[in-house]
Amino acid sequence: MPLLVWRDKALASMALAALLSAAMIAPATAQQSSAPPRFARDLMWGWVPVGSAAAGFTAIPGRVPPLADDPAHPYVPNNNPEGRQPTDRIADLSNPNLKPSVKAAMKKDVDEILAGKIAFTPRSSCLPPGIPNFMAYGGGGNATYIVQTPKEVWMLFTGGQEVRRIYLDVLHTANPKLSWYGESVGHYEGDTLVVDTIAQTTRTFVDPYRTPHSEKLHVMERWRLADSDRALEVTVTVEDPDTYYQPWSGLRRYRRVDEVFFEHICAENNQQQVDWHIPVANKPDF
Repeated sequence: MPLLVWRDKALASMALAALLSAAMIAPATAQQSSAPPRFARDLMWGWVPVGSAAAGFTAIPGRVPPLADDPAHPYVPNNNPEGRQPTDRIADLSNPNLKPSVKAAMKKDVDEILAGKIAFTPRSSCLPPGIPNFMAYGGGGNATYIVQTPKEVWMLFTGGQEVRRIYLDVLHTANPKLSWYGESVGHYEGDTLVVDTIAQTTRTFVDPYRTPHSEKLHVMERWRLADSDRALEVTVTVEDPDTYYQPWSGLRRYRRVDEVFFEHICAENNQQQVDWHIPVANKPDF
C-alpha cells in the first residue's frame, strides 16, 4: 500500500476512534461536572434537628421502622411548654426487630432507670455519640455545621467541638480501626450526599434509647436539602445482624439557623452535674 494512502487511512481511523471515545466519555463527564449540593455558606449555616433535643427517627412508610417510645412511659423533654416533669427516653421493647440478647440488655437498663437511675447519654459526659445517634442531639443553641471540600465533607458539632470526617469517592480500607464515628466514605448522587459508615466502637449507642450494637454495625445515610435550602433531610438505614433481625430505616429533619459557628466547650465545669465524669485524655481512646 502506498505510504500516502496508508497515512490517510490511519488518520481517518484515529479521528473516528477519537470521536467514538469522546461520545462515550461525554455523558460521564457531564455527570461528574454537575455541582454537588451546598450544605453550607462559609460556616454561616447551622443545622438543628427539628423537634426535641432527644427525638428519635421518623418511620418511613413501607420500611422496617426504628424503635419508638414505650406508650406506658411517654417521653417528656426539658423545658416543655406544659411545664410537665421531664422524663428519660424509654424504648418500646415489644418491637419484634430486636434480637433477644439486645432486648434483655435494654430491659435491664430500663428497669434501673425506672427505679431511679439517671439515663446515660453521651452528652452527659462529653462523649461522641456515634452514628446515627449524633443526629438526636441539638437544640440549646448547639447546631451541626457542614464543611465541603472536593475530597472530604466535615460535620462539626458546636456542643463539643467534635468533627466527623466523610471521605469522598474512595473505598473503605481493608481493616479499618474502630473509632467513635467509624469510617465514613461518601459520594454525591445528583442533589444527594450518600454516606456509608462502618467500624464504630461498641462504646456508642445506635439511638437515644441507648440501643447497643456490635462491631458489624453498618449505617447508610442520604443527605439532601429541602424547602428552598431552609431544611436538611437525611434518610438513615441501619443494619446490624447481631442487634436486629432486619435493617431499619428512619428520617431525620433539620432546620437551618443563619448564625456563625461559635465555640462551646462541653467539658467545662460539669464534673458534678451527672454521675458520669468527663473524659480525661491521659491516653488515646483508640
